[in-house]
Amino acid sequence: MAKEKEPVTHAEPSERFTALYHAHHRQVYGYAVSRAGRKLADDVVGDTFLVAWRRLDTVPAAPLPWLLGVARNVIRERFRDDIRQASLAAELRVWVVEADADVADGVAERAAMLVALGCLGEDDREALTLTAWQGLSAKDAARVVGCSTATFFVRLHRARKRLEQAMSDATVDRRRPVRIPNQEYTR
Repeated sequence: MAKEKEPVTHAEPSERFTALYHAHHRQVYGYAVSRAGRKLADDVVGDTFLVAWRRLDTVPAAPLPWLLGVARNVIRERFRDDIRQASLAAELRVWVVEADADVADGVAERAAMLVALGCLGEDDREALTLTAWQGLSAKDAARVVGCSTATFFVRLHRARKRLEQAMSDATVDRRRPVRIPNQEYTR
């Protein structure tokens, strides 16, 4: 009587890593672009998945918050605040210019939103983009930034209020180029 093969319960490390990479590359890249700009995003993603490969045995079953936490640490380690802020401000300026070109297509509020987002502090932008752009729950976003869920809810609430205020204060004159203020965020 031939013995049947038992199903493999654990994939080979290379197969598991490949599945992890394909499942979450876009989200990690989007996070990296929103935090460090397009010029630096590829490096951040590469370093993030290098850490994931090296620590594959410790990657949790729900890996996205863990991967975004690693990406956040990579950004903090590799790029100091001045370089990151300059890169992000330049990226937001590009997005504003692109949004201005889209006005004819019905995306007029995009420019004002990006200007308002650019006026916020780094921590406010991160809280808003983790939930709105990355689609994370407050619990998962709190794990990314390293705080409790309750603390993250407070941060998110305050960030939304500041964004709302910045949106109401923003008056974008379409005839002139938009300037995004270079603000330093103090903790």
